[in-house]
Amino acid sequence: MSKAFTKETDPDDDDDAVGAAPLPAGGKNYITPAGHARLRAELLHLLDVERPRVVEVVHWAASNGDRSENGDYLYGKKRLREIDRRIRFLGKRLEIAVVVDPALQHGSDQVFFGASVVFARADASQTRVTILGIDEADPSQGQISWVAPVAQALLKARVGDEVRLRTPSGWELLEVIAVSYPAAAAAGAAPAPPPACA
Repeated sequence: MSKAFTKETDPDDDDDAVGAAPLPAGGKNYITPAGHARLRAELLHLLDVERPRVVEVVHWAASNGDRSENGDYLYGKKRLREIDRRIRFLGKRLEIAVVVDPALQHGSDQVFFGASVVFARADASQTRVTILGIDEADPSQGQISWVAPVAQALLKARVGDEVRLRTPSGWELLEVIAVSYPAAAAAGAAPAPPPACA
């Protein structure tokens, strides 16, 4: 079969990033200003630095002749597809991002997006989590996505409230011990970037 009729992409070559959490159907992509800035910086780095560098390597490798056994060319083309996939993913996520500054809730005792919450379980053990956006949460750092079951149970609760969390082994009772938000940025600090628009 002619090479012109074969697909030269990986089987997982789609617009979703591997391992990225999906957004809820019809849901918004809530994100903090810091998370938005990190995603935007990554997108700009890919567009301005990484992609041009790989394109240059692929161009150089292609000029060396036979491409079928040219490792630089084959790896470069694969890396270029990965970069393009990540660029599409970041572009889509930033396009629908809703930037929410948790500092605006500073001093509140109610759990909203961006809150750091200390809660107690029935065995008196305490856990601290920070509720962040899907694309910025890191469970190893105690950061959970706002769509996580624990976050959904805690949202809108106040200090002293007990909430029910459905777990695989049944219902668990959690008591909200403390709620905190980051302090507002110092006067004169640069404002958070607005969400990207199409």
